Amino acid sequence: MRTDTSNELSAPAVHTGGRIKLRILGTEISLLDQLRLGAQCDLGMDIEFNNQDFITAQHTAALEPDTYDIYDQCFHNLDIVWYWRAVQPIELSRIPLWDEVTDLTKAGRIGPNARIGQGDAPVKKLYVQPGFALSDRPSDNISMLPTTHNFDSFAYRSDMSHANQMSSWAQLLDPRWHGSVALVNEPAIGIFDAALAAQSAGLMTFENIGNMTIAEIDRLMDILEDRKKAGFFCSFWRTAEEAASLMIAGDTKIQSMWSPGISRLNLVGVSAELANPAEGYRAWHGGLCLAKHLSGRTLDAAYEYLNWWISGWPGAVVARQGYYISTPERSRQHMTEAEWNYWYEGLPAEVDLPGPDGVTRVKAGAVRSGGAYLQRANAIAVWNTTMDEHNYLVRRWTRFMAS
Repeated sequence: MRTDTSNELSAPAVHTGGRIKLRILGTEISLLDQLRLGAQCDLGMDIEFNNQDFITAQHTAALEPDTYDIYDQCFHNLDIVWYWRAVQPIELSRIPLWDEVTDLTKAGRIGPNARIGQGDAPVKKLYVQPGFALSDRPSDNISMLPTTHNFDSFAYRSDMSHANQMSSWAQLLDPRWHGSVALVNEPAIGIFDAALAAQSAGLMTFENIGNMTIAEIDRLMDILEDRKKAGFFCSFWRTAEEAASLMIAGDTKIQSMWSPGISRLNLVGVSAELANPAEGYRAWHGGLCLAKHLSGRTLDAAYEYLNWWISGWPGAVVARQGYYISTPERSRQHMTEAEWNYWYEGLPAEVDLPGPDGVTRVKAGAVRSGGAYLQRANAIAVWNTTMDEHNYLVRRWTRFMAS
C-alpha cells in the first residue's frame, strides 16, 4: 500500500546527506497527491509538488530553474525552457524501459499508417542533437521523458444534442449555441480548438493549422473577438475543475473540456459527452525534464523518479483519470481487466470504475467516446503547439481576453 505520509517537509531539496527530496514543478494533469505519496513510498524519498497553471509553470521553469528539480509538463511547453537552458538532456542509457515506450512519441505515430498530426508532434523535439538542437533524428539523449498524454475535443450536453449532430469541431462556433460556449484560456491550446472550429465551419482555411502565419492569427482572432463582443462566449477557463463547474452551473451547453471534467459532470448527474470529431483530435503529450542544476546524488534520485513514472503503477493511476501513459503494457499489470477494457480497449464498463482517489468515476455500462486507444491515437488533427509566431499569438490572445 502506498499510504506513507511521513517526512512531508517544505524545505528546499536536500543535495547532501540524509533523505533526498525532489521538487516537482507541473500542472494538475499529473501532480496528483496519490502519485506523490506513491513515489515517496516506492522510492524512499520526499516528493514536493508545485502545482501551477500551464503559463505560470512555463515561466517559472524558464526563469527560476533553481526552484525545482523536475519539470513535469507538455512537449508544447518545452521550447522556451529549452531555449533558456533551464533543463538538461536525459541520457537514454539511464532509462532501462525506453524500448517499451510506444512509437507515438519515438516515431511520431502509433503505427506505420497512422496520422502524425500537424503542429508540435513530440517526436519533432524529442531527440537532442549536437549543439543542443532538438529534432526527430534518434540520438543517445532526449529532451523530455514521454509520459502522460491524451486526445482532446469538446464537451456537449448530450441531453440536448445527439452524438451524430456533434461530430465536427464546427459545433463550437455554431450560432445555435450563442451565449453558452466556453473555451480554454491558454493560447497554445485554446487557439487550436478555435482554429479547428473555424476551419470546419468554413469561416477560414489555414496553410498549416499547426504553424499559423500572422495573417491567419489575425483573421482567426478577429472572428473570435467579434463573437466575444456579441456575447457568443460565456466564459473561459484554465483548469478541468473550472471547466466542469461551468456546465454544472448550467452556464454552458458546449465547450472545450478535458477528460477529468467529463467524469465529474457524469458523477453529479450532468448528461455530457466528449465529441468524436471527424476532423480528428487535438492531442497533447506530457513528460518529465531534468533541471539543469541537478548533479550527483540528487540527479541519481531524479532518474529514479523518471524511471518510476513509466514502471507501471503511475500509468494505472493516470488511466483512472482518463489519460494514457507511454508504457501502457506496464500499466496493464496494475489495472483490473474491466479498467483496461474501458480505458484502453473502448469497451463498455463492466462494473463501476474508480478514479485515482478510489471514488467511482465511471458508471457500469458507460462507453468512452472515440473508442479504443489505437483508434484515438490514429485520429490526431493537430498537437498542442508553440508556433513560430507564438509571441504574437499571446499578444492577440491577451487582447482577446480583455475585449
